[in-house]
Amino acid sequence: MSIYTEINDVLDHMFNACTTAQISEFIPEKRGFRIHGHSTTVSLERAFWNVLEDMARESQVTLPRLIERVHDGCLVANDKNISSCLRVICLKYLNIYAAAGA
Repeated sequence: MSIYTEINDVLDHMFNACTTAQISEFIPEKRGFRIHGHSTTVSLERAFWNVLEDMARESQVTLPRLIERVHDGCLVANDKNISSCLRVICLKYLNIYAAAGA
């Protein structure tokens, strides 16, 4: 089977699993945080906030503390965009930790 067909099947499955009731997962949501005393606003789609909330709960830290830890550890590679760092952290979490529990 070709790669295109495999990817197409995966995407078809994902799109078929989406309903209009889940549209809020795709809408960016802004949240304000203080990181080392500085105010910042982070805009992420609700789906990413859900993953970050799960990560915080599992790590037994508050969401602001989790954001601060990502800021401190991830911005070495990407010093301009905390939202990008958070999205990548979410994907890594889902690929490594959430998949291990499945």
